[in-house]
Amino acid sequence: MTIASIDHHIHGRAVANASGRSQDVTNPASGKVTGKVGLADKAAVDAAVAAAQSAFPAWADTPPIRRARVMFKFLQLLNEHKDELAHLITAEHGKVFTDAQGEVSRGIDIVEFACGIPQLLKGDFTDQVSTGIDNWTLRQPLGVVAGITPFNFPVMVPMWMFPVAIAAGNTFVLKPSPTDPSASLKMAELLKQAGLPDGVFNVVQGDKVAVDALLEHPDVKAVSFVGSTPIANYIYETGARHGKRVQALGGAKNHMVVMPDADIDQAVDALIGAGYGSAGERCMAISVAVLVGDVADRLLPKLIERTKTLKVLDGENLEAEMGPIVTRAAHERITGYIDLGEKEGAKLLVDGRKFDGAKAGKGCDDGYWMGGTLFDHVTPEMRIYKEEIFGPVLGCVRVADLKEAVDLINAHEFGNGVSCFTRDGNVAREFGRRIQVGMVGINVPIPVPMAWHGFGGWKRSLFGDMHAYGEEGVRFYTKQKSIMQRWPESIDKGAEFVMPTAK
Repeated sequence: MTIASIDHHIHGRAVANASGRSQDVTNPASGKVTGKVGLADKAAVDAAVAAAQSAFPAWADTPPIRRARVMFKFLQLLNEHKDELAHLITAEHGKVFTDAQGEVSRGIDIVEFACGIPQLLKGDFTDQVSTGIDNWTLRQPLGVVAGITPFNFPVMVPMWMFPVAIAAGNTFVLKPSPTDPSASLKMAELLKQAGLPDGVFNVVQGDKVAVDALLEHPDVKAVSFVGSTPIANYIYETGARHGKRVQALGGAKNHMVVMPDADIDQAVDALIGAGYGSAGERCMAISVAVLVGDVADRLLPKLIERTKTLKVLDGENLEAEMGPIVTRAAHERITGYIDLGEKEGAKLLVDGRKFDGAKAGKGCDDGYWMGGTLFDHVTPEMRIYKEEIFGPVLGCVRVADLKEAVDLINAHEFGNGVSCFTRDGNVAREFGRRIQVGMVGINVPIPVPMAWHGFGGWKRSLFGDMHAYGEEGVRFYTKQKSIMQRWPESIDKGAEFVMPTAK
């Protein structure tokens, strides 16, 4: 089997890694090494930033409508190569192909939004703000900006960043996860085909060495990051200390409240899809079911049966509902949390550790396989409740009423996403108003906002002031300038020594 060499993309061309360091890329379904990704040193990062810096003046001066035309062409190419990108995701991440297709589609949504950049960059104008003076604002790009992205969405999350950043006139350096790096190079290839000038979009593969080099580089003006909370906190503090604008999206522990009046079958479907889809490796995955009143007695028998019959198969199998865990290390970490849950006293209803890949067949003999795990009687003191597991582990917490559910969720350190299933409009309204979480779904289990609304949590799920993509994304990647103007004929004679006021 040929082992692919996965390197960098700098100034419009492939650049071989020169650091001497690399990391294996594996297919999670088989555990086999399919590639070796080069890990950048500081020199590679410097080269990518230098390419972006040299391309910035001309690209920033390009009229927004012409930048939008490049995005339109990129959009066309993405639609033509959508399945190719999805296959790359499945091969290196392991998520099922249909889920990978959905990931690419949600990334395409952001590109569509970025195509409207001429409208999005419009400023405000006030005629005659004072006698003979007009005042207006405009938004201008920052310069070189960087994106540091996670393994779980190798296409969608980078597209939360670079389409808006580039359309706004910035140049971009992407540092993708070394776990599944190939999709980043395919996107670079498509951008070049779309007519993006060399140096506007660059990719450096790497690990913490590359991350630190970007955070410390004086020519990098802003950094976007998505990942775990400890790393997000590090990114935010390090970037801010080096004078950068930082947007760091961290971890999550997303709850789904099921009220007694909810449709039980719909709630079970929602918990299965949101809890075990993509093997729970989503920052918006539901990992806690909050069962209110007597709903547990009606819901759990169906949830247990559905968890036991989850179709865990190779991601390329179109019948698959869940694929493998992304790496051996992740599999071991998730297994450790299941062990811990038993020791902490939670009731283990379904044990994903017992998944037999050989018995399941259809390509599950090797690789990093696991079934869905379901716990009941989880309490807020348990680590499996407090910490982000990032795997197919769903815990059930029982509460008496809506107030207890809201208080429980609001007390958690994370505030990324939350959902409530109910038929009661007043419950829905009160829940939406009182919950201290950034993204809320009412009968929607995974409330990921659409491209024009922006993505971001509260509390320790977001470090920084602005959410990703949408209008807040445009603001993050631009700086406002205010211009006041008058002409000689309207200027009074003589010096003025007092604070200017409207006249």
